[in-house]
Amino acid sequence: MSEIALLEWVRGPGFQIATIILVVGVIIRIFEILMLGRKSNLAEAKGSEFASGMRTIVTRSVPTAESFKRSSLTIVAGYVFHFGLFVTIFLYAPHILLIKGVTGLAWPALPTPVVDIVAVVSIIALLVVLVHRFNNKVLRYLTTSGDLFAWFVTIAPLVTGYIAFHRIGMSGPALLAVHILSVELLMVVLPFTKLAHAFTIFMARWYNGAISGYRGVQS
Repeated sequence: MSEIALLEWVRGPGFQIATIILVVGVIIRIFEILMLGRKSNLAEAKGSEFASGMRTIVTRSVPTAESFKRSSLTIVAGYVFHFGLFVTIFLYAPHILLIKGVTGLAWPALPTPVVDIVAVVSIIALLVVLVHRFNNKVLRYLTTSGDLFAWFVTIAPLVTGYIAFHRIGMSGPALLAVHILSVELLMVVLPFTKLAHAFTIFMARWYNGAISGYRGVQS
């Protein structure tokens, strides 16, 4: 298969297949969570489930002073690469054009040099997270092959995107094809790995807060 043919495939059928797997996988994952249900609580409610759930979404998104002191490197690096992923995915002009082509939605983009810098910082943050994980005995012991695979498919689109933008090593069509393939790999595995938290994290936080609120406990 030629480079152009590969690029046409990943931009066409390959992207369509990855999108279908992503959407169906996320729907199935959320459906499985909702089907778990919970036992009926016969006790009288001592607080608001909704308010407590919403408050927990906010409070769990901001680290406490104690947790920050204990794991400052992990927390800072985590916020940096999550922010960087958001910027590179949703505020880079070519990505916005792609989203517009699929959904019809569009918004202003950041200047390309800014996105380029953010991508580099995000890559560095992910590398720092990996190095820290292996240097920490407890984290190293808890690390599984699934964790490493999730890390790889997360950093791959950033690295291949940076290389493609700067045209390092191969022709433009080949670099773009590799970058799109790395994105499609992320889309395909996301619903079936720990990365699914991108779609379930706020649901889980609200649920925990709602349970506490019903019992009148601060979450």
